[in-house]
Amino acid sequence: MKKGAVFFVLVFALAYVLNGQSRKELEARQKAALDDINYVDNLIRNTANQKTQSLNDIEVLGKKIDIRETVIQSIVEDISMLNERIDINKTAIDLMESDIEILKKDYARAIVNSYKIKKSYPEIIYVLAAKDFNQGYKRVKFLQQFSNFRKIESENIVFVKNEIETSKSKLQDDLGRVTNLKVKQEQQKSMLLNEQNEKQDMVRVLTSKEKQLKKELESKKRIVEKIQNEITRLIEEERKSSRKSEVTPERKLDGDSFSENKGRLPWPVDNGVITSHFGLQKHPVLKYLTEENIGIEITGDKNMKVRSVFQGEVMRVFAISGANMTVIIRHGKFLTVYANLIDIKVKKGDKVGIRQEIGSVYSDESNKTAVLKFMIFETKYQDPEMWISKNREN
Repeated sequence: MKKGAVFFVLVFALAYVLNGQSRKELEARQKAALDDINYVDNLIRNTANQKTQSLNDIEVLGKKIDIRETVIQSIVEDISMLNERIDINKTAIDLMESDIEILKKDYARAIVNSYKIKKSYPEIIYVLAAKDFNQGYKRVKFLQQFSNFRKIESENIVFVKNEIETSKSKLQDDLGRVTNLKVKQEQQKSMLLNEQNEKQDMVRVLTSKEKQLKKELESKKRIVEKIQNEITRLIEEERKSSRKSEVTPERKLDGDSFSENKGRLPWPVDNGVITSHFGLQKHPVLKYLTEENIGIEITGDKNMKVRSVFQGEVMRVFAISGANMTVIIRHGKFLTVYANLIDIKVKKGDKVGIRQEIGSVYSDESNKTAVLKFMIFETKYQDPEMWISKNREN
């Protein structure tokens, strides 16, 4: 078999394996995204009987749209990877088919030459007709090499033919996958369009309630101010009593460990989707308004349990009008804040472990979903999505 063809087959095999691994990662992402969509669908069904729609309904539907778009994008990437693999496969087949033609011609010439030798001189006579022993030995070696050559060429032909058939089979499988993915892509696009239209309808309905929405926004700002004031008061109290985290070995250890786990902290809830992100955000309905989020909001099922994302000490448990109870936990120089809680399981001064339950998220009777407000603070407010694991199960 030609060295070029052998090398290309090996390269193709390696590329096929690597491509397959990347596709498995994409498929895992698709599955996780579709699971999230199913979860959001359940949240939407739970609120389907509500007589009035809320901002959170829009945010939940917006999250579903975002997830749907990631599914479509992953399908596009999957199709692209398959098309690359198909191109590699086609090139490999073309090269091997060209190579097998050369092998067949070489083998045919070998058979013809062998026939001519046998016809002119039977092998034993060909050897005995040598002028001396050395020539006879060389003729024996020539016949052996000639026989080995034919055998190797024959084996190469069989090998290449098998590789061609295998490659063609893989090619057909990949072409079938591309077809199926394109169908799936169109289905997802259709669902996305319906969801976008549904969101626009909800926005139109809520736009007519501008005064109510502005009132809700002001209420959220008051809640944020209350939490900020409590954190400021807490820090000032610690400063006055000289109980800074830097001078407490246990807190320093907690803070260092907390910092080392950035991007790997567990979620504060078992289930849920992030429906409001950190930082300056446009109002989902009144586009001319913005709000500065000092944390994130996670929407989930009714009576969603809340857990500490790391070991630490409970520093504050207090009520906020319109936001139920709030718990602040210190982890060294870091603070985590959990707002809109009920059924609190901890009190000020308690030591808590990682994933320890601290309460449940409030949800009223008319709304079967619950919204947790979650914040992380050091010297300033941090984006919690940069700290918690991408995988909710961690």
